[in-house]
Amino acid sequence: MLKVLFGSKDKELVLQYLLSKGEGYASKIARFYELKSSQIQKQLEALEEGDVLVGFQIGRARLYKFNPRYYFYPELEALLKKSLDAYPEELKDKCQRRS
Repeated sequence: MLKVLFGSKDKELVLQYLLSKGEGYASKIARFYELKSSQIQKQLEALEEGDVLVGFQIGRARLYKFNPRYYFYPELEALLKKSLDAYPEELKDKCQRRS
């Protein structure tokens, strides 16, 4: 839905996952959407470089969350929530589950 704005459907999916789950590892996000970890890792790194996300090294893995200091976070959150309404029902339900 927001590919034209974010430049990538994968980036949009990463943001939707983090919005619904609060945090995530590249491998877990990739499994959730049945994508390659390398695809997701690339998007996470770009979003962290742009200060949209913050990453924390935990052992050999990196955990990502939204950066609470990101200036446009409230607007980004509202845009992601609104775009979720246009998703197919199955994906919408999957994204809205907290576990």
